[in-house]
Amino acid sequence: MKRAFIIHGYGATPEDHWFSWLAQQLQATGVATAIPALPDPEQPDFDRWQAALATHLGTPDAQTFYVAHSLGTISLLHFLSAARPAQIGGIFLVSGFDGRLPALPVIGDFNVDAYADRARIDHAALRAMTPQIHHIISDNDRVVAPERSLQLAERLGGTVHRVANGGHFLASDGFRTLPPLWQAMRDGGV
Repeated sequence: MKRAFIIHGYGATPEDHWFSWLAQQLQATGVATAIPALPDPEQPDFDRWQAALATHLGTPDAQTFYVAHSLGTISLLHFLSAARPAQIGGIFLVSGFDGRLPALPVIGDFNVDAYADRARIDHAALRAMTPQIHHIISDNDRVVAPERSLQLAERLGGTVHRVANGGHFLASDGFRTLPPLWQAMRDGGV
């Protein structure tokens, strides 16, 4: 049975943005879907988030698909790099990044750069896990600069889906649904 996990980012909960909508789309097609609530999203702790991912995601396999947004992307990529499953169904990254964010090193009291410095991402190992890697990138993301998401796409490979005026794909940017992501998932075998 196909499974999907939606990994939220900084300051978010499973109920925010387009997460519930996507879960409904997936469940309607028979995909078992979960949106784990990561601890203390306003002050993420790298080790606690990794432990939560290990608890909620279990053992990755060829029938498992992962969606991640913003800080959830670097967290997921580290988790998968460490877990090293032989195969997964696919990775779908929204406003993805894999290192420091020069334009936004700190959000309030949260040090984004210190969090990013902890991540160890093996791009080659991730590419070997699945041919289905998709990047949803806005041309005017003010949180994760589009250049950072494009750099990740170059290192990781996969298909880039550009969205005009998508901002950071937040509800406050008008995103309670994200049809380009759903289409990418359908095209990617979900």
